[in-house]
Amino acid sequence: MTPYQAYQLALAEGLDLVEIVPTANPPVCKIIDFGKYQYDVSRREKMQKKNQQVVLVKEVRLHPQTDTHDFDFKVRHARHFIEQGHKVKVVVVFRGRQLAYKEHGHQMLKKVTELLNDIAKIEQENKLEGYQMFAIFSPDKAVKKKAEKKPMENPPQKKVP
Repeated sequence: MTPYQAYQLALAEGLDLVEIVPTANPPVCKIIDFGKYQYDVSRREKMQKKNQQVVLVKEVRLHPQTDTHDFDFKVRHARHFIEQGHKVKVVVVFRGRQLAYKEHGHQMLKKVTELLNDIAKIEQENKLEGYQMFAIFSPDKAVKKKAEKKPMENPPQKKVP
């Protein structure tokens, strides 16, 4: 039908004539309530945003001379971030001549990998950029699913006075 006839039909029904495929020959149009259509599209977008999960990359900085207690403390923080579902970037920062001893940085990152391999997988291996050596860890979904399925072995007992 002609565009004028389609427009008259839409007016008679109290709806809008919307061009769907303008490049087709003849163009494809649809008679709909355009306000309702826009509302539905905005609701769909909101629902997608609501279900979307934002993954942050948290950074844990170490130095080649970091002591064992400080190292353990930083690894605990990294573990906490991974358990929350964030990615963790572990960075070993070298200063000045420390860069001559890159193997210390490799050893530290290897140790971190060993301590986190039960809950995380390595997303990016050790990489040296300038004065920084880093590795990126992400939560291991397979481990998380096992933890959810596994029942508590020893549930807490109520103390009777």
